[in-house]
Amino acid sequence: MIIGILNTDTIKAEFASKYGQYPIMFASAFHQIDPEIIFKTYEVQSGEYPEDIEECDGYLITGSKVSTYDDLMWVRDLEIFIHALYQKKKKLIGICFGHQIIASTLGGIVAKAAKGWHVGVNEMTYVDSAITLGDKNKSIRLIYNHQDQVQKLPENAELLGSTKNCPIAMFSIGNCILSIQGHIEFDRAYAKDLMVMRQEILGKEKFQAGCKSLEQPTEEAQIIQDILKFLS
Repeated sequence: MIIGILNTDTIKAEFASKYGQYPIMFASAFHQIDPEIIFKTYEVQSGEYPEDIEECDGYLITGSKVSTYDDLMWVRDLEIFIHALYQKKKKLIGICFGHQIIASTLGGIVAKAAKGWHVGVNEMTYVDSAITLGDKNKSIRLIYNHQDQVQKLPENAELLGSTKNCPIAMFSIGNCILSIQGHIEFDRAYAKDLMVMRQEILGKEKFQAGCKSLEQPTEEAQIIQDILKFLS
């Protein structure tokens, strides 16, 4: 299987030296489940896209520091590519910013969350329609780090999972799009470094609670298995 990583961010050098850029994080996470997966990276933030949409079996849009509604040409270009993928019914996975831009591009609404930043480990509960992904009402823990979130789904999307702070935490569109707000690629130390970097923005209570939550077990492996099943 070949997965195209549509990279939408460049992380700080001091973080990259410890954890790698996002494409490396994703490759590391997926290879723990299936070491045979081949990844191709496209720096869409710099205008790089596949010459042929069929170069990969599916695509994954990463997280980003920017917002879907920022007035950036590369964000608008990514929206055009998302439309092209959707028209071709090409498999597409969205993570964090990727989750948000898929929703907004296809008719949903993204805005800053009323409760502000959502950080640390949180439980996502599968809704009834997600029975193929998990047991009815089963909760799964993932790491979150975002202040924007999907406020309204595209008309043809199906809600799959919600958290207390993020009602639209996971959705699908047909058999071609699977979109998740939580991070499946984050190392716990990287998640903590991000919170330390934003400590003043988060405030003492949210910062301490977010760091404490990282002591909980998480289930990224289960989500990655679900993604691979979806892609295949």
